Amino acid sequence: MQRVNCAIYVRKSTEKGLEQEFNSLHNQEEACKNYILSQAFNGWEYYRTYEDGGVSGGTMKRPSLKRMLLDMKKGLVQTIVVYKVDRLSRSIIDFHNMMKEFEKYNCSFVSITQAFDTSNSMGKLTLNMLLSFAQFEREVSAERIRDKIAATKKKGLWTGGCPPLGYDLSEKRLIPNPKEAEHVRFIFKKYVELKSLIKLRKFLLNTDVRTKKWTSKTGLKKGGMVFSRSMLSRLLRSKVYIGKIENKKDGVSYPGKHQAIVSRDLFNNVQSLLDNNRKNRLETYSRDSFLLSGKIFDEGGKPFKNEKGTKNKVKKYRYYAQKGRYLPAGDFEDITFEVVKDLLNCPLNKILTDGQALDFKQIDFDGLTLRKQADLIRAMISRIIYHDEKLTYFINVDDLSYLRSFGKKDYINVKSDESDARIYLAGDKKNLVVEKDILLASRPSTNQYIGDGKKIITVSGNNTNLIKALSVGWRYGKMFMGKCLMKEKQ
Repeated sequence: MQRVNCAIYVRKSTEKGLEQEFNSLHNQEEACKNYILSQAFNGWEYYRTYEDGGVSGGTMKRPSLKRMLLDMKKGLVQTIVVYKVDRLSRSIIDFHNMMKEFEKYNCSFVSITQAFDTSNSMGKLTLNMLLSFAQFEREVSAERIRDKIAATKKKGLWTGGCPPLGYDLSEKRLIPNPKEAEHVRFIFKKYVELKSLIKLRKFLLNTDVRTKKWTSKTGLKKGGMVFSRSMLSRLLRSKVYIGKIENKKDGVSYPGKHQAIVSRDLFNNVQSLLDNNRKNRLETYSRDSFLLSGKIFDEGGKPFKNEKGTKNKVKKYRYYAQKGRYLPAGDFEDITFEVVKDLLNCPLNKILTDGQALDFKQIDFDGLTLRKQADLIRAMISRIIYHDEKLTYFINVDDLSYLRSFGKKDYINVKSDESDARIYLAGDKKNLVVEKDILLASRPSTNQYIGDGKKIITVSGNNTNLIKALSVGWRYGKMFMGKCLMKEKQ
């Protein structure tokens, strides 16, 4: 008799009750094991149990489910046993897609409490009816929760989760935290001064201002991290700081029961600056046209072509010269922006004539819109030669009349920073050559997959990352040694 490996899949939507000695997952598993034993005469044998605790059935992003489907594709599983159909999925589309995979790999599916046979039309109808009710139940529950949240927000109460920086939580009400409130006001005022989220983030890195530190009901400690650009944007956009509770679903704000910690004038000023910056960003070059299109060549003179597509609903843009040699467009263009900024900041009068150097120094690069910056870069760069360990930029200096449309006569860039790139004048004196060392590093996750899974970083950028890693390692090592010493004293 042929052996049939049976995998048991169990799931629970919430984590409530999972700490119990015998919980819902154990109950599902025990019932499925008993059913497998009853089918021993058919060659059924228990293989292993895959469990997802605290994960919704409306999503496919479940670790154990993915592991089970992978084992099925490897031929390790021939039958999948569940307690009820909705344990496997509460989405009709996801379930149909899984059923196609089951058929493709000759894997059968059994629900021990709902007898049906998918080999005939009546069984398929029964299955679809059960799934329809399961999906209906999930959607009704979601609507009920959304309505409750909306009703709570209409009363001006906090609906749960981590309170925003500047407030503590007490009986669903936000209570101002004096020290954190000062930090929030400081962030708002500093943004008005700097007018840039990136500059604001860099400034805050050298301060003690961090995200909200919070301990959940389960004792899990969260927050206390450095601000990212997106975190700062959300903080500056939050109407909670002017005493309102916003319902994101319909975009309506309600008067809150809590006290405002930011003045209305300051908040409106910040919103105006954010809107203007967003408008300027929207004026940037189109990604579909590629910034460096037709500018990049390999060592043999072969041009890199443009390629765009979508993988896992994530758009990807890259340049390629041949199969297996792809350059992620975002990384490449970021380095090009960095090269141009360094070039404008370095002492060019050592290489060019005083008149030529002045044309470069009269450009306020940071003061240009992103579209203008992109136009300047395309006008400056004649071509780029890609090598495995460096990029060679050829900057047009034969006729610098194009620079005057971007420069300001009343502006002089006084910076005179030495660049880490090698800069020299080409033999024909028509181009300025900039050689920038680069590294190809693996991307940290498949969510950032572009090209062949590599990213381009500069050597100086890699050194910065290394210093940060060593700093973090030293800090945590120091904390660990401190805890060990405390234990020894105890």
